[in-house]
Amino acid sequence: MKPGHGRGERPQRTRGESRGFLGRGSRRARPGDIAAAAVPTIAAAGRLPRLLLREGRERSVLKGHPWIFSGSVLRVEGEAVSGDLVEVCAADGTRLAVAGYSPKSQIRARVWTREALDVDAAFLASQVRASVARRAALLEAEALQACRLVHGESDGIPGFVADRYGDVIVVQVSSAAAECVRETLFSALVEATGCASVYERSEAEVRALEGLPARAGLVRGESRPGCALIREHGLSYAVDVVSGQKTGFYLDQRDNRALVARHAEGRDILNCFCYTGAFSIAALAAGARSACSIDSAGSALELARENAALNALDPARMQWLEADVFTALRAFRAEGRDFDLVVLDPPKLAPSAAHAERAARAYKDVNLLALTLLRRGGLLFTFSCSGGVSGELFHKIVAGAASDVGVDAQLLGRLQAAPDHPALLSFPEGEYLKGLMLKRI
Repeated sequence: MKPGHGRGERPQRTRGESRGFLGRGSRRARPGDIAAAAVPTIAAAGRLPRLLLREGRERSVLKGHPWIFSGSVLRVEGEAVSGDLVEVCAADGTRLAVAGYSPKSQIRARVWTREALDVDAAFLASQVRASVARRAALLEAEALQACRLVHGESDGIPGFVADRYGDVIVVQVSSAAAECVRETLFSALVEATGCASVYERSEAEVRALEGLPARAGLVRGESRPGCALIREHGLSYAVDVVSGQKTGFYLDQRDNRALVARHAEGRDILNCFCYTGAFSIAALAAGARSACSIDSAGSALELARENAALNALDPARMQWLEADVFTALRAFRAEGRDFDLVVLDPPKLAPSAAHAERAARAYKDVNLLALTLLRRGGLLFTFSCSGGVSGELFHKIVAGAASDVGVDAQLLGRLQAAPDHPALLSFPEGEYLKGLMLKRI
């Protein structure tokens, strides 16, 4: 599995209209409309509301961090509503950036540019084209049919994610400003890729933090996609883009699946939170002796079995167990069952730092259980996709679990997302997936 407005009167606006991107009274961009919209820009002095920062809080913006938290804001000068562009300024009035404003979120603004550029439809299309182009070499070199094309802030499009599965693109829109220009972004994706359809899966909890309702459905194309069929490292996978987790598949684990496969031959594998079975299938195809795969979602396991069949794998080497992972691992411990290689890829347990303490207990518990089931010389691949848990904290949690259970383990490697999920050096929060490769000694 993977899951204050300004003072004074203001003119009425239609639902979703954003003066910041489309200009007061402008229409929304329609499909195929990539021409520059009439937008206020920094070049037109005084046209944007100003978001003034508290003294000293400009440092993170100057260093390239794209988020401005509510505690850093001194005041907003002018009229700004959710999704509007604002000019971000230091306490002395020095202009720093143009950002999308979100008064309901703790992330009060997300930076679109620190340059004096027009943040209009032409700018957005350029950002999408550049993001897609950055993946071209990867797609060609690895003959990929599935890839993340846009990775939010790290690609200069805050709150917007786009994953490609063959001829289908699945998008998630999670920021107020991206919501206001969604149509322009969708059209830009089609124009940059030539894909036949775009399906939206904007169901993430983070939308609620921005005051946005959930959205899902076909936004480009003529027919709703079903399962997309992709190839990865020579293996076939069916991806449920309509009702699967997140956008349907965990593309970020592509390289880690290959790493597990390289160490799988002759081993008994335990794959926890297996979703549609990709780690298990990669391991079995590479010569694993057996794979026990656990997930609480029966629909995911059904697709996992189909994926195994797609790759002509021997059903006798597989066990698909629909169960709560924590309960199942405790039962295995009581039975004295053990494994040569364990994969832990739980869902996001800490979406923000505020949830880190509670998540730490769950991460420690599941890693402790996994280590007790790991044979001497066995390997543990353990992951956290929680943005609220840093790599350093995750290391401490796993080390604490090993200490509590009396297991000695060597750290063989630190793991991260595949390169189509980049993280800006100035934006550590973007490095959400972190993992450890351990060997029990």
